[in-house]
Amino acid sequence: MSEKTIVLEITRKKDSEGDSYVEKFEIPYRENMNVISALMEIRRNPVNANGQDTTAVAWEASCLEEVCGACSMVINGRPRQSCTALIDQLEQPIRLEPMATFPVVRDLVVDRSRMFDSLKRVKAWVPIDGTYDLGPGPRMPEVKRQWAYELSKCMTCGVCLQACPNVNDKSDFIGPAALSQVRLHNAHPTGEYHRAERLDALMEGSGGLSNCGNSQNCVEACPKGIPLTTSIAALNRETSVQSFRNFFGSDRV
Repeated sequence: MSEKTIVLEITRKKDSEGDSYVEKFEIPYRENMNVISALMEIRRNPVNANGQDTTAVAWEASCLEEVCGACSMVINGRPRQSCTALIDQLEQPIRLEPMATFPVVRDLVVDRSRMFDSLKRVKAWVPIDGTYDLGPGPRMPEVKRQWAYELSKCMTCGVCLQACPNVNDKSDFIGPAALSQVRLHNAHPTGEYHRAERLDALMEGSGGLSNCGNSQNCVEACPKGIPLTTSIAALNRETSVQSFRNFFGSDRV
């Protein structure tokens, strides 16, 4: 009786300037394997399905618990986390591809700088002076804290950008992740002091909130179930109000 195997077809690229190609691998099956386990098996013995020695597949991972977001890739046509993609639940051959939204560094490794630059643009943090003890932070109402906590689950994995048709190499749309972080930090009692600055960043220049096509793919793809479209809808209202404040010079909250 032949041993059960797993067949993987991996889209590879030697470097950022090279051409993409597909390499097929066949590895022994074990129970409870995920995609990361399969890639580790290839790394231990980098031989393709034709029996030829090859280089180990490059990929990223850190926590292996769907927290860090580093292991994002396209698995059987769907962007997701490879650490939670169980082999037994995937149709074979299993097709692994890098997320096309981001520049490929090598094989399945991509450069997600686009996301981090977007977070800088909207100042997705709560600025604190840090030169003296500020004491306990302000308290948030429990109802607000609960929905803000849901937004804070974002792990900057890039899956929502890969799923969004408005994020591509011909568009500078900042994407749903950064938009949701604006709503999160504007809800914070201290972060709220920079609320207008964040909203202005979404309205000024190109790639802001107006570039969202409301396809709602992001909320379907998000591995954390973050209500991204709810945040986008809320920001549409807030930016409209902010534009009136800017025009009439009102500083009322």
